[in-house]
Amino acid sequence: MATEPLSQKEIEDRLRELPGWSLEDNRIARTYRLGSHFAAAALVVHVAGIQDELDHHSDLTLGYNSVALTVNTHSAGGAVTDLDFELARRVEDIAPGHGAG
Repeated sequence: MATEPLSQKEIEDRLRELPGWSLEDNRIARTYRLGSHFAAAALVVHVAGIQDELDHHSDLTLGYNSVALTVNTHSAGGAVTDLDFELARRVEDIAPGHGAG
């Protein structure tokens, strides 16, 4: 997967395809609200598995019933790349009530 920095327009276009995600300080970010702390912790475990599969890791913050993710690509100088959006799409697919799964 390409790790070239995306342009501002490319980032904005891709964010339109990922409701709930936004650009914050050169990172794409999303917070998920879940029904319980256990559900939030379980989501963190699933996200960690996706990150290991992609060999691309976000910053994850576990709250009482929330999970916050922020991600950019360190090897691209901290820019947002295709890899960040691949991670975001994969997380959307497994987030309860948010994606296909």
